[in-house]
Amino acid sequence: MGPGGIATIIAASSLLVIAFAIGYAVIRVGRFVDEAKISLKTMVDETAPLIEAVHTTVTLVNGPLQSINRITKNVEDISTRVSETTSSFMDKGGPAIKVAGALLGAAQMKKARSKKKKAE
Repeated sequence: MGPGGIATIIAASSLLVIAFAIGYAVIRVGRFVDEAKISLKTMVDETAPLIEAVHTTVTLVNGPLQSINRITKNVEDISTRVSETTSSFMDKGGPAIKVAGALLGAAQMKKARSKKKKAE
């Protein structure tokens, strides 16, 4: 066997080693893909009930929030009406201010009388 035969054996051996390395890599990648597929299926199976539970929770929370929204809207309407009525009553001026002044004056007079009685 000459130098060409030895080179052929070395080349064939190195190609055999490369073929085994590529085969091993292909098998490992195949196993990795199988594990990834199993993990993805498990995640999908566990996510579906979780999404359903979140949907149920959001639905249950939205009911009271809508009720609170109606209540706050009614309170806003009432406070707007009271504000409009008060400003309308005060804008008319004469009678409201005169009544308020008379009540204030009467309160001050009563206070002055009670001070005089205490002083005596």
